[in-house]
Amino acid sequence: MAIIEKKIAPKFFELILSGEKNFDVRLGDFECKKGDTLVIREFDSEKKSYTGREIRKEVTYVAKLKEGDHWTKEEVEKYGYQVIGFT
Repeated sequence: MAIIEKKIAPKFFELILSGEKNFDVRLGDFECKKGDTLVIREFDSEKKSYTGREIRKEVTYVAKLKEGDHWTKEEVEKYGYQVIGFT
């Protein structure tokens, strides 16, 4: 099983930390599957640095999609999206 590190904005980090958010939508430009460990690292975009806080979650579900507007059309056409559920 793989360990995958991704950065996340503080407001979304807090939602995951509180348990309110148990999924994430990411550009599908990396391989992710059930059983992998997702390491979510809080990133302060104003300071352009990591805060030092991180959460480790086991991936329980991955759905790959090709709709939405968070990334460029070229990126979506090439990779699609993936919805990652975790516990």
